[in-house]
Amino acid sequence: MNIRFTDRLSFKQARLGVLAAFILGILLGLIQVLVDYHSEDAAIDREVQAQINVSLGPASRIAYNIDAELALELVNGLLQAPPVVRAEIIDSNGVALASVSRPMASSRYRAVSDALFERRRDYSQPLFVEHVTDELLGHLVIEVDTFHQGASFLRRAGLTMLSGFILSLVLSLILMVLFYAMLTKPLVRLIIDLLNMKAEEERSRLPCPDGHERDEIGALVEVINHQLQSIDVSMRQKLRAEERLRQYLEELESIVEARTTELQETNAQLRLSNQELELSREEALDMARARSVFLANMSHEIRTPINGLLGMIGLTLDSPLNDEQRQQLSIAYDSGKVLVELLNDILDLSKFEAGKLQLEHIAFDLGALLEDTASLLSQNAGKQDIELTCQIDPQLPGQMYGDPTRIRQIASNLLSNALKFTENGHVSLRLRLDTSDSRQQWVHISVADTGIGIAEHALDSIFSPFTQADVHISRRFGGTGLGLALCKSLSDAMGGRLQVISVPEQGSTFTVSLPLETAQNEPSYAYPTARKVVVWNQQGRRQGSILKELLCHWGMNCELLTYTPDDEPPQHPCLQADVWLLDSPILARRLGEMSIEIPRMLICPYPLLLPSDEAKSLNVQLQVASPPARARLARAIDELFDNTRAGVEQERNRAQETGQHILLVEDNMVNQMVARGMLSRLGYQVDVAEHGEAALNRLEQQGYDLVLMDCNMPVLDGYETSRRMRTDPRWQKIPVIALTANALQEDRQRCEAAGMNDYLAKPFKREDLQALLEKWLGRH
Repeated sequence: MNIRFTDRLSFKQARLGVLAAFILGILLGLIQVLVDYHSEDAAIDREVQAQINVSLGPASRIAYNIDAELALELVNGLLQAPPVVRAEIIDSNGVALASVSRPMASSRYRAVSDALFERRRDYSQPLFVEHVTDELLGHLVIEVDTFHQGASFLRRAGLTMLSGFILSLVLSLILMVLFYAMLTKPLVRLIIDLLNMKAEEERSRLPCPDGHERDEIGALVEVINHQLQSIDVSMRQKLRAEERLRQYLEELESIVEARTTELQETNAQLRLSNQELELSREEALDMARARSVFLANMSHEIRTPINGLLGMIGLTLDSPLNDEQRQQLSIAYDSGKVLVELLNDILDLSKFEAGKLQLEHIAFDLGALLEDTASLLSQNAGKQDIELTCQIDPQLPGQMYGDPTRIRQIASNLLSNALKFTENGHVSLRLRLDTSDSRQQWVHISVADTGIGIAEHALDSIFSPFTQADVHISRRFGGTGLGLALCKSLSDAMGGRLQVISVPEQGSTFTVSLPLETAQNEPSYAYPTARKVVVWNQQGRRQGSILKELLCHWGMNCELLTYTPDDEPPQHPCLQADVWLLDSPILARRLGEMSIEIPRMLICPYPLLLPSDEAKSLNVQLQVASPPARARLARAIDELFDNTRAGVEQERNRAQETGQHILLVEDNMVNQMVARGMLSRLGYQVDVAEHGEAALNRLEQQGYDLVLMDCNMPVLDGYETSRRMRTDPRWQKIPVIALTANALQEDRQRCEAAGMNDYLAKPFKREDLQALLEKWLGRH
């Protein structure tokens, strides 16, 4: 076995030893050189001072006698000393009596010597005579070249360091030989014997090198011999195991060969299937991208005419009309709103499939949101004589964090479905707070109806897009089957769940459970003053018990009276109260015959509310559409006892000019008429620009409080116009609101990037426009 010289233990041991000795020798040599340096440095000063002391007496007499010849002879004598390169005697007037010099020695080691001892040293000694010690006769000046002593020092230092290096080298050779003889040689012999044992099967023990029976090498040999015996035993066992394994392998070879053939055939089929799946995937992606582009384009193209249609119908409904005309236009207006909701559902489903749906996380009043949704749909309930109720948990926080738009969409779809498929009975919306889970707070929104119900086998398919429980449902009730699919997708996106319990011909209950955090515990409205209230409730209706629960939570003394339409008004002591809450106009007419002077409030569906003259004659001071919102009911109870109510109603109904000027930038003539009509009725002054360039010209001529900006226009679109406005200091603070038929999230982001402050998608209602203007311009 050949081991490189540098890898041998003897070399490594010697290297470490020599390295230590070398470092120690260097340190000792440096100390010796440093001591020699200080000694040599002091010796230079001593030698020169000795020469000065010898020459001081003659120099003083020469300066006293002012003898130039003796002075020259003296300085020449001083110049004979090797270190001296200049000598001169100067009289008391500073005049040199004699001065001699010579050049300094040159050498390549000169720089080192100069760095250690300085290049030259100057010595000056004053001259006096013994009998005139107080009179300065002059100076003896000597300049010394230190290289003479420095060169001697450098030679000694070099010899010192060289001797240390040679000593280290000799020591390394000695140590290497010793370590080789004591350690490396027996180990090499041991390795050779161990390698030779592979070819000698009868040899079972490794011999120990001579002289090492009791040291570490001997112990290593014993350990190796013990391991060799263990290996021998293990090898015999391994050979027996290999023999058995060989038999097993022979049996497995035939099995593996058969399985391999089967796998090859299966893999070939899988490759073909994967290729077909990849082609199908690419086709599906292409179709999805094409559909997204198509939906975005169709959204813009459909929303623009719908905005004009609904806007013009809304403006017409505000004008004087006969009952037949108003009914016909209301039907057209409701049909247009249904079309917009259908378009929104289709767009939202496309966002889900494309993974582009974005949820908001803002604070909002969940109870008020559900009450508003129920109020918007209550007209349909009133027309079909269906009782629609809304019950909000009294412990619900005032505000919670979430996406109010999507939650409103879920509630609206569920309520619309319940009202559509219920021909008689009731539809109830209930909101319940669940804090039983310590890790998460949940809210449960339930919509229960007494409609046609859903068969058990159809419960799993009703959440699929464009699917309904029965083919006859579309013919009988209409609809596209998108609502429940959208509710399911929205619930999943918000981390919630949608569940349904249904019995055919008895009704259904849909429950949406959402994890929402509390933003504010205090209610968003003020409780009414505590009073004694009697709630009249027709037998079989649910509104009475809901009102009683709410009034008791407000601290009211509340009594619930149940009646039937055929009964006479009961005579009961509890009839004496501060206010009566009536649930039907029929009851109001019957109670109007009674002479009891108690303030009365009628709470019934909007289509059943009494004309103002008839209500006044029946002592009904206020009428509230059911289901009543909590805030509206609280204000109404206090208004019954507030003499300023008439002034409030007059102020609410009186149109007044705001004095605020708005610039409408819109290229579509119909949309111009719609928006201008809405703004005029809201009391704003309006100017119209057909495109962005005309808008910039108008801004140059007139100051505006706000700009309503369409996005897609000829000449100069709304995006570029907004960017130019933001670069001009005169218009940077003017609010710019986008009015566009592009309703996708990326369109909103594009408007924000262009510098627009807010966004309103077409078609929009006057209430939406009014709320947005009040947000940026303040209430008027």
